[in-house]
Amino acid sequence: MTTPRPSDPSAQANPGGTGAMPWVLIAASCFAMFATTASGSTRAPFLIDMARDLDVGLPMVANLFGLTSIAWGISSFIAGAGSDRWGRRPFLIGGPVALCVALALVANAEGYAAVALWATIAGGCSGLFTGVSLTEVSARVTDGQRSRALGWVMAGQSLTLLVGVPAAAWLGASIGWRGVNVAVGLLALISALGMYATTRVAAGGSGAPTSPPPPLRAALSPMVLRLLGSVIAERICFGVAAVYFATFLQTTFGLSLQVLALPLAVFAVGNILGTVFGGQLGDRLPNRLATFAVAMIVSGIVAMALFGWYPSLTVSVVLGFAYAFTNALSRPSLMAALANVPAEVRGTVMGLNSTCASIGWLGAAAIGGWILATVGFAGFGPLIAVLALSGAALAALGPRLAAVTH
Repeated sequence: MTTPRPSDPSAQANPGGTGAMPWVLIAASCFAMFATTASGSTRAPFLIDMARDLDVGLPMVANLFGLTSIAWGISSFIAGAGSDRWGRRPFLIGGPVALCVALALVANAEGYAAVALWATIAGGCSGLFTGVSLTEVSARVTDGQRSRALGWVMAGQSLTLLVGVPAAAWLGASIGWRGVNVAVGLLALISALGMYATTRVAAGGSGAPTSPPPPLRAALSPMVLRLLGSVIAERICFGVAAVYFATFLQTTFGLSLQVLALPLAVFAVGNILGTVFGGQLGDRLPNRLATFAVAMIVSGIVAMALFGWYPSLTVSVVLGFAYAFTNALSRPSLMAALANVPAEVRGTVMGLNSTCASIGWLGAAAIGGWILATVGFAGFGPLIAVLALSGAALAALGPRLAAVTH
């Protein structure tokens, strides 16, 4: 086994990382992550209203999530590679601005085809930002601070579940789903202003690079490919639980929508706390990939209990919190390991991270739906446990390979 070089994503964390954290940039990136994630997730409370307004079936409206995810994944890869070639700032500012325009067009679209077109483009605009923002924050902190910094940025996604979706449902009662799209677009525009203000002084690589980046194959070392496989496994695990947790509670305990709000909030809080504490663990424990692997294995065990043992609503809610918490504990360590590559290919790698996350979400919807139809909720626990173990093995086993580039 070889000793990892600093540019190897398998390298250990540096618990002694020093330097001031760029908290203003982190806060702006977290807010922008909240806005971009809200552009799709806040559609959830309005599926029935949208189907009625657009005169289509409910499955047609639900398919918008898949279209958004596909566009998000494709644009994340393009933006990541583009940021290595042309700099990150055009994507950090231009992505949210374009998202604002796309959401305004969604709000004013007359038929389903137009809504589908602009919603897909909105997903692509979101993808222009997400991976690049993780790259920008990674470039402005030391390796020993990356898990914490990225954990706070990714908390913006969790806040969408806790704050964004309930706020959208409340606001939509008075302004409808079209008005909610306009409101989220305004949030995206505000986030673009935040990114403009916090990236005026360039970090290494924020501006246009002085030399062309290495080819794509230089970024895709075997170690990076394994970690991207772990990203897909982790996202499927979380996606299955997040997408079907509400349905599981409704079917098992007969909950109304009003009562369901509290368990979903508890699940979201677990996700936020896990992300924040996971950032601390990723920077303070000696091996990030071991931290990721252990957290994933524990989350798989909790998932077996969550979907296999439900004596009462209280027990299931506690287990839902525990699953969201333990799964989220793993995420910052994995992101920080992926970010620990040479700066000239970091945008490409983090863009591919977002692409693989989108693949994971699509897999969660497809595999979860098939499991539910054939086995029922009892099949979710073993599915998540197997995928969690697979993701842990991809990250933690095998030789620590050399750097992505030389």
